Amino acid sequence: MNNRWNEIIYKLWSPIYDKLFNSGKFLEARKKIFQEVKFVENQKILFVGVGTGADLELISHEKLNITAIDFSNEMLDKAKNKFKDSSIQFFKMDAQNMSFKDNQFDVVVGSLVLSVVPDADKCLKEMIRVLKPNGKIIIFDKFSPKGKKLSPLKKAIRPLIRLLGTDIGLSFETLYKKKTKRVYL
Repeated sequence: MNNRWNEIIYKLWSPIYDKLFNSGKFLEARKKIFQEVKFVENQKILFVGVGTGADLELISHEKLNITAIDFSNEMLDKAKNKFKDSSIQFFKMDAQNMSFKDNQFDVVVGSLVLSVVPDADKCLKEMIRVLKPNGKIIIFDKFSPKGKKLSPLKKAIRPLIRLLGTDIGLSFETLYKKKTKRVYL
């Protein structure tokens, strides 16, 4: 995967993305995460890889200071259209090389982004870099099960799935071990 390929693949995914990843088990998991998260008024919140804005639909965003980024113009346009009357700021930006200053956000949300960027480690480090000291990172993604190897079938189809825009073999534990000195999960 590389950024150019992601632009192409998510241009193709954008018309049907919500039907697949904002429904069923993905929607149930998203709802559970955002029911448990208590955002505070005026917190600076960054949604990394906002996609079509599926996560934003699950929170009361009216009194929150939200910035949302994505690398795909088409996905970002869908999110912007859903929230055109809101104060949410949307930017096209590479999650692996954000243009934000260090220590800028109280909360950083990475939802289904680490498994799609070319370099998940670099993306996580960027998320940590823009996070204020004692801030919180919320990560929702498709990680391989902790302490388990991929099944032979998943190993076999992993290259094809990566070609379709996501990695089903990403290990959170491996990413976490590579973390910088300041992570609050």
